[in-house]
Amino acid sequence: MTRPRRFDLIAFDWDGTLFDSTALIARSIQAACADLGVAVPSDKDASYVIGMGLIDALQHAAPGLPRERYPELGQRYRHHYFAKQHEIVLFKGTLDMLKALKARNHWLAVATGKSRMGLNEALTTVELHGVFDGTRTADETASKPNPLMLQELMREFGVDPERTLMIGDTTHDLQLAMNAGAASVGVSYGAHTPESFGQYRPLHIAHSVADLDDWLARHA
Repeated sequence: MTRPRRFDLIAFDWDGTLFDSTALIARSIQAACADLGVAVPSDKDASYVIGMGLIDALQHAAPGLPRERYPELGQRYRHHYFAKQHEIVLFKGTLDMLKALKARNHWLAVATGKSRMGLNEALTTVELHGVFDGTRTADETASKPNPLMLQELMREFGVDPERTLMIGDTTHDLQLAMNAGAASVGVSYGAHTPESFGQYRPLHIAHSVADLDDWLARHA
């Protein structure tokens, strides 16, 4: 088996990185807040929390809500999100990029703030079974930017941090990589603006899936 050039393990965030779901997540958070009669966060604030575990995200989005009501807010969020989830798809070119990485013998993983149920449903929806070698979700390990989910994936595949690359659309993803001692690449087409990425020293900021695919082919 040919050894990959630089990275054995490539971990992807899901929402806003592979899956074009940023706008739906933000709208679902806003609708859930409206349902409970709390202040509705702006588009910017609702998008900022994408990538965190659900409860962490809702605490940031609705800080005035009593803690005991967060499960209720989470339930309303899931109601709005799952009602529309069938309308969203992988970013164009994503499947071809992932297949090319598999052909070059990289381990591929997902490290996401989604729940296990939500990720499994998404993977079924887009017929990605067998593409990813490992996955971690926020409800089965620590939420980003705690490095635990990436550390668990590295242990699972016996990969050192310097041979690991994390790809994501938020500062939470890039900080996760930094906290784990791994390299990162940011994408500018998701939830956070790339101007906020600099302090986390990503190797590259991709402005499209085609740009990301090209960089990975040349450098990963």
